Amino acid sequence: MLAKRRQYTDEFKREAVRMVTDRGYGVTEIARDLGINAKMLGRWKRQASASSNGAFAGNGHRTAEQEELVRLRKEVKRLRMEREILKKTVSFFASDSS
Repeated sequence: MLAKRRQYTDEFKREAVRMVTDRGYGVTEIARDLGINAKMLGRWKRQASASSNGAFAGNGHRTAEQEELVRLRKEVKRLRMEREILKKTVSFFASDSS
């Protein structure tokens, strides 16, 4: 039977990172005390320092820039498909009128 993945709240993650950064404890020590993987806590620490608002990525939570990038990629894909359809339509009518 597969074990269900544990999910942690942003508040839990922020507090764990705060214990490492503000209180001077080691990542391994805090991870062991909280019962989590040290690599995961290290990743949370990197994400918190990279994010200006302290948000954690994952589970569909994207920054405004990431949301815009996804929207623009979808738009580019749609426009390319429309262009291909128009090319095929033009070539069909051009060959039909000959």
